[in-house]
Amino acid sequence: MSKSNKTLKTPLRISLACLVVGMLTRIINWPYSGGIILVSFLAIGILYAIRFAKKKEKKPVDYIKMILVLFWTTNGLLRIMDFPYTILFQIGTAISFIVWFAMEGTAYFMDNDKKSTNTLIEIGWNFAMVIGVLVIIAGGLMHLLKWDYSIPTLTTGLTIVTAYILKDIFNSTKKENKDNNNEEYQL
Repeated sequence: MSKSNKTLKTPLRISLACLVVGMLTRIINWPYSGGIILVSFLAIGILYAIRFAKKKEKKPVDYIKMILVLFWTTNGLLRIMDFPYTILFQIGTAISFIVWFAMEGTAYFMDNDKKSTNTLIEIGWNFAMVIGVLVIIAGGLMHLLKWDYSIPTLTTGLTIVTAYILKDIFNSTKKENKDNNNEEYQL
């Protein structure tokens, strides 16, 4: 197997983890949460633009991902600065996400041979990530409806997603250093 050559993978993951932590601190109403979110969105936008620019061979799905990140980070930056008309960026994010999912979707989690390379532990973590996202959505809807326990629900979902991202950050260096040649020595 070839070593992953994705530029700025770890800084992007750290920026995503900081964004989730910033959102969590915003829910809890801690100071400086807006600054954490602002810097995180800015870092994600700049780092992904650099990553996109350094990519030698660009496919149509790469352009879709760049558009998705551009709309998403711009929307996040404008929302944190309380600009009123961000609906165009939200619509752009939704449309580009749907197009990306239609083009790449579940193939994103497969290797070059189109076979899933996930172990049972990785499948468990991916399941936890899906559950975390669903809990965040449920908590957000509960908060909009002013239901009880919406903040603990959001906090639980954000904690699960943050744990997944942090696990991925620290686990990626172990995967890259792991010897992929499992052949026996022959005399």
